[in-house]
Amino acid sequence: MDPLSQITILSLEQATVLPYLTFRLVQDGVQVIRLEHPIFGDPNRMVGDNVLQEERMFSYFMAINAGKKALTLNLGGPEGQQILKDLIVKLKVDIFATNQLPRNYAKLGIDYEILKAVKPDLIWLGITGFGPDSNEAAYDPILQARGGLMELTGEADGEPQVLGIPLPDMGASEHAYGLLMKALFRRQATGQGSRIDLSMFESTVSWLTVPITLSRSFGKKITRRGNTHEFFAPVSVYPTADGYVYVAGGNDKQWNALTQLPGFETLAQERYRKNAGRIAEVKNLNQEISAITRKFGSAELISLFNQIGVPISEIHSIDQVAEDPLVVKNLLKAKDPKSGLGITLAPPPNMTEYLKSKGGQLSFPPRFGEHNEAIYGQVLGLGPDQINEMKEKGII
Repeated sequence: MDPLSQITILSLEQATVLPYLTFRLVQDGVQVIRLEHPIFGDPNRMVGDNVLQEERMFSYFMAINAGKKALTLNLGGPEGQQILKDLIVKLKVDIFATNQLPRNYAKLGIDYEILKAVKPDLIWLGITGFGPDSNEAAYDPILQARGGLMELTGEADGEPQVLGIPLPDMGASEHAYGLLMKALFRRQATGQGSRIDLSMFESTVSWLTVPITLSRSFGKKITRRGNTHEFFAPVSVYPTADGYVYVAGGNDKQWNALTQLPGFETLAQERYRKNAGRIAEVKNLNQEISAITRKFGSAELISLFNQIGVPISEIHSIDQVAEDPLVVKNLLKAKDPKSGLGITLAPPPNMTEYLKSKGGQLSFPPRFGEHNEAIYGQVLGLGPDQINEMKEKGII
């Protein structure tokens, strides 16, 4: 049995950054229990299309919440905070995670020191926009703007653009995943728990490896360049007779092979022989290449370039990506036992042993408070009357 299947994480989560992290952990077999406020819940439950025609189960929420269990719990008072402590002990929680603002930690009874007193080997994770000393709210586009990603995205003479995916959210999730694995290893070796504070802003800026080094060390201005590359050519989108392709030539050897293809011989010019020359005249170069590529169909160009080892691809739609033979076999699935609705989920970064054992099937994204009766009843031993009383008081 995979050791990760023995791990339990209790996650006070909402939006994207923490739910995506726990979705990744679900794929390892980790038992994920998400906590939500009994009135407000996760706002993302109400985003997208109401595909089930019921509250708090909209389409956007479904993308990264399959395989989890869901509890509601009001941590604003002593009763809810005591229940949280009881859950941590009775569920033998290994990891507690939250993406609440730091000012809420003590108020909600979720501060590391408070929970560590309950379970000394607990691994505690707090994901914030700008670190544990800042209560500034942050959504992904704000982090893209402040973190330089928008400055690097878009046409050279156009306005800054956001990325097509929420990299600050998902990038921070991946960084948190690695930190949790390190903390679990440390606990296994020493028996000690950990406090992990992860700033989404710091996570975002850490991706700026080349831009910061070249800017701060050598005074080079790094900014958006559209589809071209700062250091390599030809790298861009080129028109074909029936669409577009992206070509990424990485060295002079590949360029030389390209100029020997039928129809491309006119590019065999001395000024383009070295990469530096191609970069210096990249605008003219791309115009000359485009005049040639538009005479070929995309499939023909891809066949020609593959023969000489020059990377090339069509610009695929999301549906085309999902139908790629390397993708379709790893798409995850979930089916709602109540309505019969089946959904398709993005594939994992790698197909884990747990997912293989499940045939790529995860439990359907949980409804709001779906597991209240099961966990509060079976794990905490509360009877139906007690659970109903907690509901009436607004605790769950």
